[in-house]
Amino acid sequence: MNPPGVPVSPEEQAAILVRLRREREIRQNGYRERALRLFPHVCASCQREFSGKKLRDLTVHHKDHNHDNNPPDGSNWELLCVYCHDHEHEKYKLTGQVDGYTQTEQPDQARIANPFQNLDDRLKSGRPDPGVAPDKDEP
Repeated sequence: MNPPGVPVSPEEQAAILVRLRREREIRQNGYRERALRLFPHVCASCQREFSGKKLRDLTVHHKDHNHDNNPPDGSNWELLCVYCHDHEHEKYKLTGQVDGYTQTEQPDQARIANPFQNLDDRLKSGRPDPGVAPDKDEP
């Protein structure tokens, strides 16, 4: 690659054009480009329309959550905006499934402190929170 402003030889130009054409062909054969050719540029969930530079916010969602299932007719795809796509995957995770497989074990407990942990017991026993200093007026 030559620095900016330095002329490129005809051989280098030809090599660059070959590389760019190959990359364009690979991109056009990708499932996103195929889906954008098959479907209208509208989010299937919120019905928002996309065009121009905003088209990058439109993503391909695999309905069965299997990214290897890419039929030529696009029957496993739907176009979703990035927000609806994230929401769809969150709904899928809440059902206990991740990447097409059911979770067999419960996720780890949150690693942050829960200020309400054992609150009922503390209120019933009249004991103050061990992490809180007692008031100076208390005996």
